[in-house]
Amino acid sequence: MTDTDHGNAYTKPLHFTEIPSDDAGAGSHMERHTTLLLSVWREVCKHVELAESLERTFAPIARRIPLERILIRRLDLQRSLLETMATAQAGGQSRPDQTRSALQGSESEELLAWCRRAQAARVGPRGSKPPALSAVHAADRADMIIGPLNGAEGHTAMLVLVLKPGAAPTQDHVSLAQTLLEPFTIALENDLRVHEMRSLREAAEADKRTLLTRLGRQDISDTIIGSEAGLRDVMERVDQVATSDVPVLLLGETGSGKEVVARAVHYRSRRATKPFLRVNCGAIPSELIDSELFGHERGSFTGAESQRLGWFERADGGTLFLDEVGELPPAAQVRLLRVLQDGTFERVGGQRQLHADVRIVAATHRDLQAMVADGRFRQDLWYRIAIFPVRLPPLRERLGDVPALATHFALKAARRFGTSPIAPSPEHISLLLGYSWPGNIRELSSVMERAVILGNGHTLDVATALGVGHSPSPSFAATQPHSGTQLFVPARFSSATSTPLTSTPPSDATLEQAMVRHIEDALTRCHGRIEGPFGAAKALGINPHTLRSRMRKLGVEWSSFRTRGK
Repeated sequence: MTDTDHGNAYTKPLHFTEIPSDDAGAGSHMERHTTLLLSVWREVCKHVELAESLERTFAPIARRIPLERILIRRLDLQRSLLETMATAQAGGQSRPDQTRSALQGSESEELLAWCRRAQAARVGPRGSKPPALSAVHAADRADMIIGPLNGAEGHTAMLVLVLKPGAAPTQDHVSLAQTLLEPFTIALENDLRVHEMRSLREAAEADKRTLLTRLGRQDISDTIIGSEAGLRDVMERVDQVATSDVPVLLLGETGSGKEVVARAVHYRSRRATKPFLRVNCGAIPSELIDSELFGHERGSFTGAESQRLGWFERADGGTLFLDEVGELPPAAQVRLLRVLQDGTFERVGGQRQLHADVRIVAATHRDLQAMVADGRFRQDLWYRIAIFPVRLPPLRERLGDVPALATHFALKAARRFGTSPIAPSPEHISLLLGYSWPGNIRELSSVMERAVILGNGHTLDVATALGVGHSPSPSFAATQPHSGTQLFVPARFSSATSTPLTSTPPSDATLEQAMVRHIEDALTRCHGRIEGPFGAAKALGINPHTLRSRMRKLGVEWSSFRTRGK
């Protein structure tokens, strides 16, 4: 066994004697050990750090055993080494110690087999060398008492009591050490859990910093662009309602920034340190909506191989953002109403009432009042979620925010694509202000990303990105029929450069017929593709999940268009 920290090998034979379990002997020593054992348990429960527990228990133990030092060494089977987790000694003075010791040959397996016997042993510098215990702390030539610490979660370590020079361990000392194994095993497991949680927290903080860097923000609660201008009224209402727990309903067109405002409500509330979870109600199949929102029990339906927590349980104590709440089917609306009324629900297939303390922020681009009038949305649910409605103005009503938003998106795109940061010029802003922005902030973000790409890192080609004053380039071919302004998209979107993305439906067509025609036309030009930069959702300016939901309701089958386009 090589002492890796001291640079030498100590191979002097050691002698050890195991003390067999003796119920009568243990009983005779119980009264003498009770006071010490209670003291050790008290310190272990008070201090979650292993080093603190050893330091606070050293003196009481040293009054019963002539100690020089106490160590706890963990057995790492994967790397075949012993690692010192904590140490303490008289006077609190430190000395060079074996942080890690490599194990040779079969020593790892021999130590593991010995630890499973769960019996303390005394080890001395005289006599024959034992098969494995001499490797536990070879740097010390003094007598020792070694006891295994077998954790419930599979951790294996050893309590090492190093005696003062000249002191010899007695059977009473070993019996006392045996009673200390349980509290120090608990201390070891607490220490490992604390360090694991600390590592997870540091990893989460690193992920948060990475995400904020990608978003170009310094903090999760950075000022929202437009909060002092076009969104001033919105943010004033957010400040009014954030500190309460009443449901909030955000109304606005697709791409107007409803999720950003929902997060602002959460991070300005007392629930800011709790979870914020977003659920797109339009993206969940109707047959799975109950399982997603409220969870399910194992075996409650085919494929339910284990218990699953729903969104309400996961968001307990925090905020649940129900995006596109108008897409919820009637059955889910009933169960949502019950949760809003008394905070209770049942998992699918369950019989036990569960409770969740969740603040609801809902959002929709639909006219929920009209849906209530024609029976597609429950009136009582409307009254519950619309306690505090907040309307988000579309971008065309807050054009004063366009310069700041365009600059933000341009710099963000430059960081994302690794190009030089370039802010839009007054000429660029003039072009952007002349557009009607049917896709709102989401469309502005896409245009600025396209302008950065077309500028090749040297400029912003906003004119080409908008299609204003330029003829279509070979790679761009379709037009966006809004206010006569062209918006060029990749040629795969259209089979002919002169054909608009959507044709005008007959004047006597119903709204649903017009929507079907519009979606079918986009699917034809996109060869049945829905997602991605060349998908119909991108061409139509809506979320792919929302498009799929509408297609299901309108009976539009995407696969036929995929075949037709090939």
